[in-house]
Amino acid sequence: MFSYRHAFHAGNHADVLKHMTLVATLKHLMHKEPGLTLIDTHAGAGLYRLDGDYSETGAEAQYGIFKLLTALENHTAIPEALQDYLDVMAHFNPNGKAKIYPGSPFIIHHLMRHAARDRLKLFEMHPTDAKTLASNVAQLDAGRAIMIAREDGFESLKKLLPPPPSATGSRRAMVLMDPSYEIKSDYGKVTSTIQDCLKRFATGTYVVWYPIIARVEAHDLPKRLKTLANQAQKSWLHATLSIGRHADGTTAGLAASGMVVINPPFSLKDKLREAIDVVGPVLARGTGHSFSLEHS
Repeated sequence: MFSYRHAFHAGNHADVLKHMTLVATLKHLMHKEPGLTLIDTHAGAGLYRLDGDYSETGAEAQYGIFKLLTALENHTAIPEALQDYLDVMAHFNPNGKAKIYPGSPFIIHHLMRHAARDRLKLFEMHPTDAKTLASNVAQLDAGRAIMIAREDGFESLKKLLPPPPSATGSRRAMVLMDPSYEIKSDYGKVTSTIQDCLKRFATGTYVVWYPIIARVEAHDLPKRLKTLANQAQKSWLHATLSIGRHADGTTAGLAASGMVVINPPFSLKDKLREAIDVVGPVLARGTGHSFSLEHS
């Protein structure tokens, strides 16, 4: 269960979709003043070097963030959600060269509001990544704003919902759930955990990433999540991105992924659609590429 290391995949097309969606969701949630409890169930190491041995092994960033940045160098009309994502990337690479890729913990922390007393809870089970995450977060001097635990994020999430009230008395939370899915049972755990979350805290915003691969569980997951949302009478958004095959017809690794957001901010669907309409064609290669966004 500890074979997966996100460092091999940092900055790939799946990260672009995942983190563009995450940034857009957070930006819109933060339009409201009350504080947020932010939870990342599978936090990883937090920061990744794009010029390191791990990233260069699979060279996946060349079909993700590198390709995106190159294509948009002279682009004059960048949609808001895409520009917000690019601005976060630029914050971690002030010299203009993409050498560092921020994982979701650092993206979330960058957008957190001190005045609103937003709080971030991070969970990571991989022994090496958990240690690296703790070391990386220590450099932020974030104090009690960030909590890290080497625990099962699926299980630990239960004790955090419903979240504590903010200073104004309201309860607000966003949960990011993006396991590696290397263990087939992760698909079922995502479904059962989301079902439990909706019972514990029905008004939370739940953001789920999943790989689009030739596996029944992967095919069924977004349908199951949409069903759970519909049963709870909650809105949902579903975005997918497939970059297609190489010229020789091979995919060489993951070629597509999706995002399901339950209780998305109202304005997210339009902002994200504008961004995906640009990102989809830019990252497309060979044949079989596609992108979509649907919502309830």
